[in-house]
Amino acid sequence: MNKPVRIKKLGLKDRYALMTRGLDWETTFQPMDKVFPYDRYEGIRIHDWEAWEDPFRLTMDAYWKYQSEKERKLYAVIDSFAQNNGQLGLTEARYINAVKIFLTGVSPLEYAAHRGFAYAGRHFRGVGPRIACQMQSIDELRHVQTQVHAMSHYNKYFNGMHSRYHMHDRVWYLSVPKSFFDDAMSAGPFEFLTAISFSFEYVLTNLLFVPFMSGAAYNGDMATVTFGFSAQSDEARHMTLGLEIIKFMLEQDEANVPIVQRWMDKWFWRGYRLLSIVAMMMDYMLPKKIMSWKEAWEMYFEEAGGALFEDLSRYGIRLPKYYEVATKEKDRLSSEVWSIFYNYGYAAAFHTWVPTDDELDWFSEKYPGTFDKYYRPRFEFWRKQQQEGNRFFNPTLPMLCTTCQIPMGYTEPDDPTKICFRSSQYKGETYHFCSDGCKDIFDFEPEKYVQSWLPVHQIYQGNCGGATVPEILDWYRLKDGADNGDYEGSQDQAMWKEWMAARARAAS
Repeated sequence: MNKPVRIKKLGLKDRYALMTRGLDWETTFQPMDKVFPYDRYEGIRIHDWEAWEDPFRLTMDAYWKYQSEKERKLYAVIDSFAQNNGQLGLTEARYINAVKIFLTGVSPLEYAAHRGFAYAGRHFRGVGPRIACQMQSIDELRHVQTQVHAMSHYNKYFNGMHSRYHMHDRVWYLSVPKSFFDDAMSAGPFEFLTAISFSFEYVLTNLLFVPFMSGAAYNGDMATVTFGFSAQSDEARHMTLGLEIIKFMLEQDEANVPIVQRWMDKWFWRGYRLLSIVAMMMDYMLPKKIMSWKEAWEMYFEEAGGALFEDLSRYGIRLPKYYEVATKEKDRLSSEVWSIFYNYGYAAAFHTWVPTDDELDWFSEKYPGTFDKYYRPRFEFWRKQQQEGNRFFNPTLPMLCTTCQIPMGYTEPDDPTKICFRSSQYKGETYHFCSDGCKDIFDFEPEKYVQSWLPVHQIYQGNCGGATVPEILDWYRLKDGADNGDYEGSQDQAMWKEWMAARARAAS
């Protein structure tokens, strides 16, 4: 009689090893260098792929179980929010303009990250980073889906949210986030992870997600808060991956240090310039404010980032180049960016406005050294012009920075009254930059940035639907008079007033 064989159940550690590191093999039909051609050409030297520490520490079956539980909770809240007309709980309809920017400028970046991590993971010969990239790729795909589903509720009622991917590829100010990820995805796998996992996810992501989610909660946007909470555990893993890739490269070979430092310099500055729009959202677009950009910068970069780079100093890494310029700009960054959008609001898929008197006083309190001196007179003048029927829109097209693609509206680090302007000559052509940081990035690899798709240049060349504003707005799929322009007198404002009047009548 045959005796049944009892198979010993694997422990968690053994199971994890088999389901991750155990999936690797050395190729024989083709040499490893041919199968993985991109993880050496950047100059990074890796001697021991097994030294990689896994930041996720999940097998794929455990990952799906863990995420599916979060999905059930998330969509229960989203459904409840929609069924109970959650939009009526907002502080004010002005707030939705921040959501519009997030949906068209940030959510598509989640999808780009999904593609980028899948691509980067394919090109690492070490199984550790391959699996980490695979799981983060799935995370990023989930994030864009949950964000779109959560914010789709607002699309039923508010303008400017109807063509997010079309706009992301075409609208002038959305070329800023798009070019950031295009730059990263066209680099090698190690630079991609430095750009996204370290510089963006670890060093700078708190400046985006923490204030934005807190602002959403303060302003009654529970749909956004819900997907933010659902993504927090993912973001913690992503930050861990960012720090791991840096330490892994630095510990493998001392020759990696100058390469990594140059990438940190580049991607800190590129990420900082991208987050200037977050500074504007925090300071100007939240009816109920939580903290200023200056306070967020001091908390999440100067304190947290300073401690991080102090820890990395033992590897020979210093603070990113031009961090001191970013610190000088914290007193005026948001006002400069909001001024740009106030000028060109007729070509944006959201509304702009002059801050109220209470908001101007808040700025005076938060930015005592700069606001009353440089920016309050500007806003008071613009308000007077608007009240007289002369709401100002700039009819000309601005010069753009070749690297970050932001209009040249930033000022000199030590002189807020003078526009910062830099230029470089390359093969007989002149290229313009908003800062020394952007100029340095161009000068190191000019062949990459001479290919920049600059919206203003494309408009002048007739590649954006035509030569007139109506033709360009049509090419953008912007509904003139509905999606763009000033908040005062907009359809969104009128609808909000009607809702609030109906609520007051019902309560009386």
